[in-house]
Amino acid sequence: MPKLGMEPIRRAALVKATIDEIGAVGNLDVTVSNIAKRAGMSSALAHHYFGGKDQIFLAAMRHTLTHYGAEVRDALRTAKGHRGRLEAIIHAGFTSSNFQPEVIAAWLNFYVLAQTSPDAHRLLRIYQRRLHSNLMYDLRPLIGDRAEGAAARLAGLIDGLYLRQGLSRTQAKQSDATRHVIALLDTELGGRPQ
Repeated sequence: MPKLGMEPIRRAALVKATIDEIGAVGNLDVTVSNIAKRAGMSSALAHHYFGGKDQIFLAAMRHTLTHYGAEVRDALRTAKGHRGRLEAIIHAGFTSSNFQPEVIAAWLNFYVLAQTSPDAHRLLRIYQRRLHSNLMYDLRPLIGDRAEGAAARLAGLIDGLYLRQGLSRTQAKQSDATRHVIALLDTELGGRPQ
């Protein structure tokens, strides 16, 4: 008989194992069997909890996005004013936890999967809309009608610099990426401190 309360623990172990396995392999050519083995359970149990590899991978990305969302919310709690909130959002995109090798591999493969999987594409769109909405909330009071375009450019640069650093074979410097996005923010705000 299974122990009561084990399902959430096993699901969490499979999600972590999925992220670790993708990080080790570097792509989505991982098997449910290898994921389950890394989590210390049978592949039948992994299939029971998630159904298949795509569902396990989507659960891993939901976990990663949930962690990212928590970092954004934590940063926003201490931010002062619209400018401070925008900088908090930018900093949250480049925290060291987002640059763990396994997290980078998961994100890069997530973008690839979103090209062919409707569920992955939907999850990616949720992330993109949330980032855009967070930026718009604080840009609109500062620059009015120009906020829409500024939010698109800032979000594009955040994602682009993350991908560039994620693909770099050298040690990532999160502070450099943050400085580049804040420089664009300065330009968008007309060079005025807010």
